[in-house]
Amino acid sequence: MGSEGPIPIKIHITGFKKFHGVPNNPTETIVSNLKGYIKRRGVPFSTRFNLASCTVLEAAGDGILSFFSNMLEDNGNGLLTDCSDSNNEQVVWLHFGASAGSSKFFVERQAINEASFLFPDEYGWQPQKLTIFSEDGGTYRTRQTTCPIEMIVKHLEQKGFDVAVSNDADRFVCNYIYYHSLRFAEQRGHKSLFVHVPLFSKIDEDIQMEFTASLLEALLQ
Repeated sequence: MGSEGPIPIKIHITGFKKFHGVPNNPTETIVSNLKGYIKRRGVPFSTRFNLASCTVLEAAGDGILSFFSNMLEDNGNGLLTDCSDSNNEQVVWLHFGASAGSSKFFVERQAINEASFLFPDEYGWQPQKLTIFSEDGGTYRTRQTTCPIEMIVKHLEQKGFDVAVSNDADRFVCNYIYYHSLRFAEQRGHKSLFVHVPLFSKIDEDIQMEFTASLLEALLQ
């Protein structure tokens, strides 16, 4: 039999609400408005993926745990109801976080098995040098994305965006969710990627929405 075309991609996207020092998180706006933006702009490649969920999370460890717990909810038959790769779909977890001091975009290569928050999260939790998963080993353990980030960055640069690869997702909730997601994705044959974006005061909302659409396009390459 011949090829039946490219494998469809199911994408789950998250962003964060406010956190210490950032009362207006750009990722909340990006994630909340993304489906409408894609529909309104008529993005030509949008038929090639299923934007399965767009979730804005509290910037807190417990909020992240609740998110993954809900996604892992069993339907009684041992199947994951919200994130199963039915119909031969490739599942991608795409997470956005704000980088308050930056004026460029960063595609994160890895996360580390360490929870060390410089300040309390939105629920008041402030861990210091804790392992996220003790069964993975110590805080030195890292997990890396299987997404082709150099190719993704090159695609975004060709679109005119100031973007780079980063090897440090920080130690706050961004690293925390990314480590959970990478581990979760590895266990299920999914893919996971985290991207830091600037504040809208550095790069305005319209450009950041264009960046996000271009990032989705890059994931389809």
